[in-house]
Amino acid sequence: MEAWYMDESIEDHRLPHHLEPKVFVSSDQLKELGVLSWQLKEEEDEVNEDLKNFCAAKGYTQQVVIEVSPEKLPNYEINVKKFFKEHLHDKEETHYIAEGSGYFDVRDKRDCWIRIATKKGCIIALPAGIYHRFSLDRTNYIKAVRLFSVGEPFLTAYERPNEDLRVRKEYVEALMKKAHVDGHEAEAL
Repeated sequence: MEAWYMDESIEDHRLPHHLEPKVFVSSDQLKELGVLSWQLKEEEDEVNEDLKNFCAAKGYTQQVVIEVSPEKLPNYEINVKKFFKEHLHDKEETHYIAEGSGYFDVRDKRDCWIRIATKKGCIIALPAGIYHRFSLDRTNYIKAVRLFSVGEPFLTAYERPNEDLRVRKEYVEALMKKAHVDGHEAEAL
């Protein structure tokens, strides 16, 4: 998995949108935002076993598969636009990328976009309360498995702005505390 700061272009969102010069973001920097990722082995049998072990360790007992492509997703144009609208959820959002590739974009502490490229074998977990969006890349195909423990398998999306939502306040507060504990100056979110 690779991540970088994005430019401000409104051109085709399926493009990488690197800053010039490119500014990459480490997994440690993503962890500071609460974004976690894992890369499973690529061998088919081992991926299934690794995924099973990962789900058991995290308490994920249920899965929902979604395929996003013009041929596979009903109302493709409407749904792709919906996925790309900036939003947050009141629960963690975890996906295993079973096939294809795509981008998850998240906001950093300064409200700048970070683009996270995901591909087959990647697991990405976005914390509740983080503003984010999703886009296909130029391959126009991803098969993602949403992992969750119990309850409703679908997440409610709260479009930005939604600063008064309890989960958003908790997320911002946790970031501010972490920044203070780490000895960094807390920046406005």
